[in-house]
Amino acid sequence: MDEVIKKIKNNMEIKNNYLAPYACLDSESYRFKNIIDDDFRTPFYRDSDRIVYSLSYTRYMDKTQVFSFNENDNISKRMTHVQMVSKVARTIGRALRLNEDLIEAAALGHDLGHVPFGHEGERILSRISQEYGEGFFNHNVQSVRTLMNLENNGVGSNISLQVLDAIMCHNGELELQEYRPKKKTKEDFLREYQDTYVNKNAVKNLVPMTLEGCVVRISDIIAYIGRDIEDAIRMGVIKEEEIPKEISSVLGLTNREIINTINVDLISHSLGKDYLCMSDEVFEAIKKLKQFNYDNIYTKVNSAERIMLYEDMFRKVFEKCLNDIKTNNLEGHIYTIFLNDMSEEYLNDTSDVRKVIDYIAGMTDDFIVKEYEDIIG
Repeated sequence: MDEVIKKIKNNMEIKNNYLAPYACLDSESYRFKNIIDDDFRTPFYRDSDRIVYSLSYTRYMDKTQVFSFNENDNISKRMTHVQMVSKVARTIGRALRLNEDLIEAAALGHDLGHVPFGHEGERILSRISQEYGEGFFNHNVQSVRTLMNLENNGVGSNISLQVLDAIMCHNGELELQEYRPKKKTKEDFLREYQDTYVNKNAVKNLVPMTLEGCVVRISDIIAYIGRDIEDAIRMGVIKEEEIPKEISSVLGLTNREIINTINVDLISHSLGKDYLCMSDEVFEAIKKLKQFNYDNIYTKVNSAERIMLYEDMFRKVFEKCLNDIKTNNLEGHIYTIFLNDMSEEYLNDTSDVRKVIDYIAGMTDDFIVKEYEDIIG
């Protein structure tokens, strides 16, 4: 049987022989907990499995991508988005002979830390975090925290450094014409991770340590920029003819056309290089389309009244949970649903405020609404 397992393992590892010279090899994977796994799966492949089987991955299905409180089943949720990022990124990775297992793990895990109601919820939770002395909250950093400190009842999932780094550096809000990986040690990674809590601009300066991480970062933009337009058209927020001709003439009008145009341009300009790059024409069109989306979609999806409702939701739920901890109300949901299952290490090493932030960040849209309704009666 040992010989059979050895052959299977060799089959799993054979792809390393065909990777580009600047790809990240499986042998380069590093974990903070040096636990030897008697497993025929390759390290990054194992990371993908751990992410897919995690509880935080399951909660993707009821978290907002852009549009909250809609009854259209064809509108994207967070689950749809991460799968699209994975597919786009693996297409680019395969074409450039990069490590698809690393790419898939990072893509599937990149939004685990997203809070209810998307970026609006993230902004609210960050304000609360700052007010209570816990620093800035960023969903990409919380995704890393989720895998390192929250999964498996507060023990963590022992995901490889390269995957954690790609997740932390995925920020799809910042488009670049060139994506060049930056070599890092584990100490560099931890330093950058901690800096995001105290330095407002730190998250904007993060650069992935692998080319695979760079692929996931640009794929985040590619996956949402066209799909959000199609969702907005379905929701009646915009009309197709409103998209400027200077953009559609370059990228196309449909999500399919936009993804294909950017992928072909990116791959053809990046072949044989140790970095990613796009043509001037496509890059400028992406910037213009992204700005169009902000002006015509993202700033319009939530009314002032709805944002006030979100703010009231987050604050009332936060205050109730924190008060339950302070008064040792063991009947409170933060205990019965979250803290009672967490490890002693997590409970002892985590501040009360951070426990509440972790709890709320992991909530789905429906769950925080239910918690809020319970509070206000």
